[in-house]
Amino acid sequence: MAQQATAGRRYLRAFVSGFFVAVPVTVTVLDRIAYVARVEGASMQPFLNPDGRSDCDVVLLNRWSVRNYQVQRGDIVSVLSPKNPQQKIIKRVIGLEGDFIRTLGYKNRYVRVPDGHFWIEGDHHGHSLDSNSFGPVSVGLLHGRASHIIWPPNRWQQIKPSLPPNRGPLDTEEED
Repeated sequence: MAQQATAGRRYLRAFVSGFFVAVPVTVTVLDRIAYVARVEGASMQPFLNPDGRSDCDVVLLNRWSVRNYQVQRGDIVSVLSPKNPQQKIIKRVIGLEGDFIRTLGYKNRYVRVPDGHFWIEGDHHGHSLDSNSFGPVSVGLLHGRASHIIWPPNRWQQIKPSLPPNRGPLDTEEED
């Protein structure tokens, strides 16, 4: 009986010590490397949540790739909402600092994206709270870049940067 109690204590001790190692490692991975997020709503249709059903796409958000605030046009990114800092939003990068953008309903028809900012939009115009509502977004609000769709299984794929037709920076020579 004493041997069973000793073995039980050893197993408990091993479990507790493993737990105290696993939790900090997991937290570090989620904080620095990557995590998963549900994409809810219609703002990124048709690329994300194409059916508009109750099944939401789940994406892998790569935090490591944006640690130096480097994104490119066409990336789908997660940012802290400029309107509600408690909320994260997922949108597509349309323009980078220095780009001239033709807006879709912002207070100015054309905007030059200031240094340290980028222009983001949802793919489903009219159903998206994005830069057309609140203007250029500070790169400091950048939280992660969507690298893969991981749920539902029939939609598993890597997400490659792409811009919707007729969206992106204006060629400054065309404006002259």
